[in-house]
Amino acid sequence: MARWAPLYYEKPLEIVSGRGRRVVDGEGRTYLDFYGGVAVNLLGHDVPEVCEAIEERLRTGVLHTSTFYLARAQVELAERIAERSGVGDPAVYFTCSGTEAVEAALLAATEYRRSNRVIALDRSYHGRTFGALSVTGDRRWQGSGLTPLDVAFADEKEDLGAFVAAAGPESVAALIAEPVQGVAGAVPLAPGRLESARDELDSHGIPLIIDEIQTGWGRTGRYWGYQWHDVHPDILVFAKGVANGLVLSGVVGRRDIMESLPMASLSTFGGNPLSATAAVATLGCLDAWRLTDNARRVGRHLRAQLDRRLASAPCVESVHGRGLLLGISFIRPGTGEPCPETARQVQEECRRGGLLVGLGGTHGNCLRLMPALTLTALEAHEGSAVIEESVHAALRKRPWRPPERAARDGSAAEAG
Repeated sequence: MARWAPLYYEKPLEIVSGRGRRVVDGEGRTYLDFYGGVAVNLLGHDVPEVCEAIEERLRTGVLHTSTFYLARAQVELAERIAERSGVGDPAVYFTCSGTEAVEAALLAATEYRRSNRVIALDRSYHGRTFGALSVTGDRRWQGSGLTPLDVAFADEKEDLGAFVAAAGPESVAALIAEPVQGVAGAVPLAPGRLESARDELDSHGIPLIIDEIQTGWGRTGRYWGYQWHDVHPDILVFAKGVANGLVLSGVVGRRDIMESLPMASLSTFGGNPLSATAAVATLGCLDAWRLTDNARRVGRHLRAQLDRRLASAPCVESVHGRGLLLGISFIRPGTGEPCPETARQVQEECRRGGLLVGLGGTHGNCLRLMPALTLTALEAHEGSAVIEESVHAALRKRPWRPPERAARDGSAAEAG
């Protein structure tokens, strides 16, 4: 495996089975899963309705045909997504990963506007390939910084409308934004942030690309994360939980933009019959079980629990996010500096307590919580208690202290 593909934990964890919001590792230990395969397991693990749909598809013996042939599940899925997207006169294109979907959106927008100039937001994350990385504002992921696009990044303090106006709007191909910046640590865009650019974008015909890869399908407590803002996307990018663990992503955009490509294009595995079948079943459960409402309700409960339990912890800067997309940021007590060491230690302590959480944040100093949307209030209470205990365990170990200082103080570990 490539060295730059990291594994969590000092002793890497193998997950071998799961049901609901719980998974079992290779040693037989059970964990409450607050990471959900990086927000992919939307309904949880071993969901009968999804498993049965997959098994029925398997029995046909045809798992792949390519996009050169009709696939009933793909068409049905496209209709559902188009109807719920909020995009005018929508056209859908299926891909295999969030990154590939972002690339498709950028391709359509730049062809439509005949320009490679894109406006993106500081601290954003849109994927791992050449074009997607070029519109990623989180510097940790940019590598050499080489890019095929001419990108202007707006920081969180800048008025987006004024920024678009100053960027030469006649030549701007698109503005791309996440409603909640997930990799940055589940940081919601400030109220009015997207709205401030709306008039400038509309007056110059600049497409707004909304990246719903982490925020879509009800995770924030609304069906789409952009619905927390008074805007509508021209292009919407989706992925993650749509097929509850199977590989599927895509773009839904205005037909005039999507059909501006002068050449034919296809994604060999995009919207394959197996994944599309799983996605139709997943979205059916999402609606039937009112999981958007559950994400909003249980997310508020979890947030309130964390706010209360962590209020006195000097290493916790804030709890933030929306719905069941939350982050906890850590600082060095007394300095206010971001402390990734504490975040990593708390993650390890959570594992010891039977809870799986992720890491993130612009400085690597955040825990990321993205449990299945079927999470119960009781499980939220259980998980928040483990996080509280883990934070206090990390405080006793004081991971932010320089190693040489800790070595001089031989009683540090015992004294806490």
